[in-house]
Amino acid sequence: MRTEDQNPNTLTIDQLDTLTMLQVINAEDQTVAAVVARALPAIAQAVDAIVARRQRGGRVVYSGAGTSGRLGVLDAAECPPTYSTPPELVQGIIAGGDYALRHSIEGAEDDAAQGGHDLRARDLNAADVVVGIAASGRTPYVLGALAAAREVGAFTIGIANNVPSPLLDAADIAIPMETGAEVITGSTRMKAGTAQKLALNLISTGTMIRIGKVYGNLMVDVQAKNEKLRQRACRIVAQISGVDLEAAAALLERADYEVKTAIVMARRGVTVTEARTLLDGAGGILRRVID
Repeated sequence: MRTEDQNPNTLTIDQLDTLTMLQVINAEDQTVAAVVARALPAIAQAVDAIVARRQRGGRVVYSGAGTSGRLGVLDAAECPPTYSTPPELVQGIIAGGDYALRHSIEGAEDDAAQGGHDLRARDLNAADVVVGIAASGRTPYVLGALAAAREVGAFTIGIANNVPSPLLDAADIAIPMETGAEVITGSTRMKAGTAQKLALNLISTGTMIRIGKVYGNLMVDVQAKNEKLRQRACRIVAQISGVDLEAAAALLERADYEVKTAIVMARRGVTVTEARTLLDGAGGILRRVID
């Protein structure tokens, strides 16, 4: 596995002064973006596949161990506050359960049967998409999850940092991101983890844009649950509706702080109920209602 190779660029890193040491690490980090760029066609296919299954009521479930599992859980956790998605729409499962988010449970990744069991516990069905994430590309827990997904006809996506690898071979869509030898040999929380984080950002953000959670580049489904987010919601409503901030705040109050509802009320001159009905009829896509 290339991720286990010794990096020739960092053989003397422990002898460098601090600034030079960090410059060497940064230089290695800068190679990651190019790796992700080469994977963009596969990532685009993944987004389109997820959107198609979302239209059938499907969910996205990330499965990983260690750093990969934590990154999947993080990406899933950030979708509800940013895009007002129900918690079940994007889910993250990590080998060893929630305890493993803060503690190392290295042996958990070797249990393929548990990977399948944890996935089946989510009542997986054929409309769902399972994204397996593993730097090595051969983590038994993740391979077990993909095997369970195939049993019910769910769509599978594999993200791995070694090519070839069993995970990429097992997935309907393979996302290879060969980040190579790490700065510290085998420390895949570094370049491999960074590439995985970028790929997950692309997958979830691209999906949310496609299903109407974004208008222009504004997050029109943001949950306005604190002062910062309420101010952001006001600015969004004011900008799209062409009203001042005071009027935007009043609209948001009447709409229970549903940003898209408030915008439709302003742009179409309708009530809260009528605005929600119009959005429902448009599949929640604001542009179809106001443009």
